Amino acid sequence: MGFGDLFWIIFIAIAMQPFLRQKFLEIARQKAIEAIERKRGSRVILLVHRQETMSLLGFPIMRYIDIDDSEEVIRAIRLTDKDVPIDIILHTPGGLVLAALQIALAIKKHPAKVTAFVPHYAMSGGTLIALACDEIVMGEHAVLGPVDPQIREYPAASILRAVKRKPPEHIDDSTLILADIAEMALKQMKENLKIILDERYPPEKIEEIAEILSQGYFTHDYPITYEEAKKLGLPVSNEMPVEIYQLMKLFPQPVRGTPTVEYIPLPKKGTKS
Repeated sequence: MGFGDLFWIIFIAIAMQPFLRQKFLEIARQKAIEAIERKRGSRVILLVHRQETMSLLGFPIMRYIDIDDSEEVIRAIRLTDKDVPIDIILHTPGGLVLAALQIALAIKKHPAKVTAFVPHYAMSGGTLIALACDEIVMGEHAVLGPVDPQIREYPAASILRAVKRKPPEHIDDSTLILADIAEMALKQMKENLKIILDERYPPEKIEEIAEILSQGYFTHDYPITYEEAKKLGLPVSNEMPVEIYQLMKLFPQPVRGTPTVEYIPLPKKGTKS
């Protein structure tokens, strides 16, 4: 074997490393999912969004809930018998209202128990999906978020408040149109929440939760902790199985250059004097 042959073997091995690493991760994830399903007797569905790096160009792409996600989740629900519980693991900043609402309505119609696991965060559309579940299991530091609609880059509630502070003759037509859309969006979101929450709470509680979460009382990225969710009356638990955290380790964030967080990944115990 000459130097040229050795060079090409090394080159191909290096080039194949990302592909092989991804395949090993996929196999490990499937085994972890199967282990959780056997233990809990459930169907496990993951909705995990990470920041991804585009090949060659190297710039980050933010992932979010889209129509492809809703189609896949609904397909998984259809493949699940009516008497089989569903565990959906949510790790997402949110996304399209239509896609999140489709998933939420499909979950609500599943006869067996549906549990949402939120190990870290499920904001906006992720919270909408969690609200459709019978139980929400949150990690110790996990958060949910408001589900108030956003029009372009602005909260719908803020658009309406801004319009009310000016005389109509001082407001341009495009802003008035945005305000009209915002008013419809707020009404629609509240009604959708009522449908999702129906049969799980008393009518007055449904009205309270729908009002607080959808009508712009907080900024859209406001973190709703386990304690706040419990005070609000949501069916939350903080008993997160360790297997869920182990599964999340198999969804590493793509590293670009030097990592921003670094530590020795071993338990650290104090020394007795």
